[in-house]
Amino acid sequence: MNTFEGRRIGFIGLGLMGKPMCRNLMEAGGSLVVTNRSELPRREMQQEGATAVDTPAAVAVQADIIVFMVADTPAMEAVLLGQDGVIHTLRPGTLVIDMGTTSMVATLDFAKAVERKDGFYVDAPVSGGTIGAIAGNLTIMAGGSDSALSLALPVLEVLGERITHVGGIGAGQVAKAANQVIVGLNIGAVAEALALARAAGVDPGKVREALKGGFADSRILEVHGKRMVEGDFTPGGKCTTQRKDMDQALDLAAGLQLEMPATALSRDLYDKLIESGGGDLDHAALFKIIDKQGR
Repeated sequence: MNTFEGRRIGFIGLGLMGKPMCRNLMEAGGSLVVTNRSELPRREMQQEGATAVDTPAAVAVQADIIVFMVADTPAMEAVLLGQDGVIHTLRPGTLVIDMGTTSMVATLDFAKAVERKDGFYVDAPVSGGTIGAIAGNLTIMAGGSDSALSLALPVLEVLGERITHVGGIGAGQVAKAANQVIVGLNIGAVAEALALARAAGVDPGKVREALKGGFADSRILEVHGKRMVEGDFTPGGKCTTQRKDMDQALDLAAGLQLEMPATALSRDLYDKLIESGGGDLDHAALFKIIDKQGR
């Protein structure tokens, strides 16, 4: 039985994460109408069976469920509320799912705009990078009402393996901010540890192997530590994205009068890496700022 029979899924944002997510939805039987700021990904997905349109508003004309996977909060605002945004053609009963990393404060405003048009809103940011997007085993942190989440679950269950309903609208984005703080700081910790090993004349790859299974083991050590050892920083998640997410977490903390000094330092290190031309590298490339022998 096709879970999506009689329903049309819109998908906006066909980047590193968006394209494999679309493929998984189509493989599960979803009929997709897609758009993207640049034309080439639209054409690529059309060749694979999706219907490609030029604007987000054109997506909303056809879709019952609309998934957003765009770069940042300004991009989300543009595709939802901008001149050719979804809001202008959104039909009553349409479900909007924001799976990008968006400001919690802005999320509340976006949800109100959708609800004024009698739509439903779920913020469901993800963790797992392109590896998880391709495999369909993303970790999904969802915010929204029980009724909206029940509408979203058929889509989320195709895209993710672990789905947690964190709370009301915006709670998913708070969880993602916490996730990105932990990811960013762990990347920095692994980078410093492996740089220390290399500076002391010890093979960082062997040190990484020695740490597996102990208290220092982590998914970051496994995946990003391997990238650091091999010097392969082909992007799964870009430095610019990690920097943006940590800055967004710091903005949220500032509004709550909470200091996060380690996060601020990590954000500043990413600034140095981006200024040196590494913005489009994988976020594990923070190692390049710390590792003296790699310079």
